[in-house]
Amino acid sequence: MKSSLFLETPKNFDYKRTVWSHGWYQLLPFEFDKESWTLGTVINCPSPVFIKINEAENGLKIEIEENVGIEGETKIMNDVCHIFRLDDDLSKFYRLTNKEKHLAWVAKQNAGRMLRSATVFEDLVKTICTTNCNWAMTKIMVTNLVNKLGEVTLDGKKTFPTAEAMAKMPVEFYKAEIRAGYRAEYFKELAEKIVEDNLDVENWLTTDLPTKQLKKEMKKVKGVGNYAAENLLKLLGRYDGLALDSFLRGEFYKKYNQGNSCEDKQIESHYEKFGEWRGLVMWLDMTEKWL
Repeated sequence: MKSSLFLETPKNFDYKRTVWSHGWYQLLPFEFDKESWTLGTVINCPSPVFIKINEAENGLKIEIEENVGIEGETKIMNDVCHIFRLDDDLSKFYRLTNKEKHLAWVAKQNAGRMLRSATVFEDLVKTICTTNCNWAMTKIMVTNLVNKLGEVTLDGKKTFPTAEAMAKMPVEFYKAEIRAGYRAEYFKELAEKIVEDNLDVENWLTTDLPTKQLKKEMKKVKGVGNYAAENLLKLLGRYDGLALDSFLRGEFYKKYNQGNSCEDKQIESHYEKFGEWRGLVMWLDMTEKWL
């Protein structure tokens, strides 16, 4: 039996800016219908269930495809709050961007919340899937992971795989079936460390470790270098790093260097004054025209 929930959002929240904050909405188990601006995804509560999310007055409307009970509804509400960053306090960030004429649009459009997955593990695996390849290949790898290892909902949708499911598969499976290339060994080792060695990547969300030290911990995971760590840190609410990749470098060259390449130090210097928010400032500066 279908049901719906209402989740109140902060006054400085913008649904469309959050959904389209970066490319995650294009990756399973997210499903996006641009015509209705509906974002679907699969939540474990504890059995997997497909939900649809859309804008409502002063909040979000969540449609559930089946009866999940009170505990299931609570889990869905908490996960959607996490996914949309509803608890993020961006007031300091908006005061900072309002001081810059070319960034005044940020607070006016309530931009700044970056869509994330329901778990840190999912965001970590997806981030590894973005390294050293184009976006089309990233989508292929994530789609294969979900379709081949995800749990099935009653209506045939699939979850992102658990670490347990990934740990059971051999390296060759990730090469042949997921098309992960050199990442195959990374996926296998990461999943095994979580299952067998009690690596708790979910703890990265709430740890008191300084960002510099947390970044070092992240880089102990094979496949996580500076870019991947800094990208994942942004999804944890830490924006010290720029997470420079070919896209950001290219956009910066066009906007600030007449299309000519430059050293990363020049880019870092440009955003240095924004301190702990510099990574988020750069991302929004480079993606302003997406909406």
